[in-house]
Amino acid sequence: MIDEVLTHVAGSAWALPLMFALVLADSLLVVVPGEVAVTAFGALAVTVGSPPLLGVVLLAALAAFLGDMIVYAVGRRVGLDRWAWMRGRRVSAAIGWAHRRLHRSSATVVFTARFIPFARLAVNLTAGASRVPAPRYLVLVAAAATGWAVYQAAVGAIVGRLVPGGPVVAVLISIGVAIVLGLIVDLIVTRLSSARDSRSSDTEDTPA
Repeated sequence: MIDEVLTHVAGSAWALPLMFALVLADSLLVVVPGEVAVTAFGALAVTVGSPPLLGVVLLAALAAFLGDMIVYAVGRRVGLDRWAWMRGRRVSAAIGWAHRRLHRSSATVVFTARFIPFARLAVNLTAGASRVPAPRYLVLVAAAATGWAVYQAAVGAIVGRLVPGGPVVAVLISIGVAIVLGLIVDLIVTRLSSARDSRSSDTEDTPA
């Protein structure tokens, strides 16, 4: 029954537009499951045969790119403290991290942040507020969005190809794998950033 529902969803004309909308919203509201949608449709692409995997990747990349550029434009327009949610503890911490890193290694930060919801939001806002040149930032965001879309869809496609049991099993397991991998990436980035901050602080405290 559920397999039939998923097959119907995957083959419907609104499958890819729905995924596009979720990914676009995810760039603006971190509670929206954009990653989950791309991974799920990647799994359906190989278990059901639709939507086409290339379509999943291309539309996910386009939606991610547009969403990130909208956030960049918001940061450029209103700054970093106009609204209360920008001053929240977690967002403020992420903005502080983005501000320290963005001008030192912008390409690395943009690519890393694309995989971490709060960091992604903070980096795009900070880049806009800091007036990072739009043409250069546009190229970085496009490359990061494409890499992210390929990764998320590939997780679903690989799990869907390797795990027997039909669409339901493939979607559930691929989503679980994507969440675990996301947590691992988040943990690694947090550890590396803490180590770098510690080394930077030690260097600044060392007398000349």
